Amino acid sequence: MTLHILDAAASTNLAIGGIPDDRDVEERLASGFILLDKPAGPTSHQLASWARDLFGLERLGHGGTLDPFATGVLPLMAGKTMKLTKKILTHKKTYICVFRFATVPDEAQLKKVMKQLTGRVYNVPPEVSAVKVQVRTRKIFTFDHIEMKGNDMIARVYCEAGTYIRTMARDLGLLLDMKVQLKELRRENTGVFKLEDCITMQDLADAVWLWKECNQPEALLRVIHPIEKLLLDLPSATVKDSAAAALAHGAPLLRPGLVNISAGVKAGKEVVIQTLKGEAVGIVTLTLSTDELAGINEGEVARPSMVLLDEGLYPRRWKSPE
Repeated sequence: MTLHILDAAASTNLAIGGIPDDRDVEERLASGFILLDKPAGPTSHQLASWARDLFGLERLGHGGTLDPFATGVLPLMAGKTMKLTKKILTHKKTYICVFRFATVPDEAQLKKVMKQLTGRVYNVPPEVSAVKVQVRTRKIFTFDHIEMKGNDMIARVYCEAGTYIRTMARDLGLLLDMKVQLKELRRENTGVFKLEDCITMQDLADAVWLWKECNQPEALLRVIHPIEKLLLDLPSATVKDSAAAALAHGAPLLRPGLVNISAGVKAGKEVVIQTLKGEAVGIVTLTLSTDELAGINEGEVARPSMVLLDEGLYPRRWKSPE
């Protein structure tokens, strides 16, 4: 994304804060996430609980429930990353699915029905879901046939967050006039995170043991990712140390504090704010477009909607009112 460079000479105090990838295990647990390859059997909640007990944390959650029989990408959120859980839940998802048909379907009819179930479709939660049953729609971007093995079809579904694949199996059956079951489900992607980025629960347990018992944190440092990697898909702005301190206290972002900002972002949209070291300060809502603010030298340009930086990390440079 193109950047507006607003202060090329800005510098940061290297004695304060630090580069996200240089954080130790404790710092990452205070503001980091783990990408788990969920196995079949336990619930998403159980896995988050086991991970919480492994680390001895009071709070650790997950981003995006998978049914017990399902497998695949499950983000575990620690510390301040839990503030971003709703953001993770809105990510688009990709699933590998195995649908079992009562009899082998006609190829042409199956192709027609799969096309009918692509695009904006009704997606009512199945009866087994804990979600209140209500009529709603979800966008199915692609519904691709991969392979047919006997009565089983392997397919890939790329869809909007909150899509129930069980419902797609039911609708396949209704349109084909036969019973269709969802036999296997594997989440391949959630947003930019892929299966190849994930570790198993056993990998995590081994890494925690090496850290606690052998004072070897290297494995954990590879699998606990800093919070900044959750924000890579948002437009961004870099600010001076003084602006980072003010934003951490809930103050609005003023034009003189900006170093650079993504071009082409409209007023009312969210932008992630980072320090010159790459630390996440928070998320702000623009009060004017980034193209407009490039032409001014003072005044308020955004208000914080979420603060992620510790208040006391960067020292205040303003006087409190008498």
